[in-house]
Amino acid sequence: MMPPASHSSQEFANTRWSLVLRRKDATPEASNALSELVQRYGYPVYAYIRRCGHSPDIAREMTQAFLQHLIGDFRQHDEVGTKGHYREYLLGRLHDFLGGDWRDALETQPAAAALALPEMEARYLRDHVRPGSPDHAFQRSFALEVLHRAMGRLREEVGQTGRMDMFAALEPYLAREPEAGIYEQLAQGLHTRPLVLAMALKRLRQRLRELTSEEMADTVDNAADLMAEQEILLNTLRDRD
Repeated sequence: MMPPASHSSQEFANTRWSLVLRRKDATPEASNALSELVQRYGYPVYAYIRRCGHSPDIAREMTQAFLQHLIGDFRQHDEVGTKGHYREYLLGRLHDFLGGDWRDALETQPAAAALALPEMEARYLRDHVRPGSPDHAFQRSFALEVLHRAMGRLREEVGQTGRMDMFAALEPYLAREPEAGIYEQLAQGLHTRPLVLAMALKRLRQRLRELTSEEMADTVDNAADLMAEQEILLNTLRDRD
């Protein structure tokens, strides 16, 4: 995995988590910001609940109920009760929700658009092969979701340039070094030079670092917390499940 990119302090005034923490100054923006964060990070919640032993269908319903409860409670009470990272806030509220009478929430929460269960379940089975705690599943899934979103943005950017063939060939090497001779092998199939591929991979890695950092920046409100979250992400991904 690549080292983190850096950010300056002034970039954090309007991150989504900053807007949430400043909700007394901008209530509509804060509610929208939290709703967007909730929608982005349903997967780690689902992974936590699945690792608790619930079936895919029950985990989907519980995840939907919790996320709706989180948004509704926030709109009602004017505060989040924390100055930490969104990752910590989300896990803490999930603990509270599951420690309470969550079965009532399944019955009382209004209907919502169904989560993408087949996709999340496939990711869960792929990402969590070995046994582990629900907390570990959450932390790993949160880190993987950050990377998943950054990779999706990178793939979309490359698609706009019409170089998806090169991206597909180099994608396996974004997080690991190419084996000896791989540039020469790929260059033959892509009708280009090995040096061109080496430079392209360097640029793709740099852009992925930037996009990953941007995704994480939306979950914190200052540069110091972003650096801490980047380190946690790297350590979590190194600790393979």
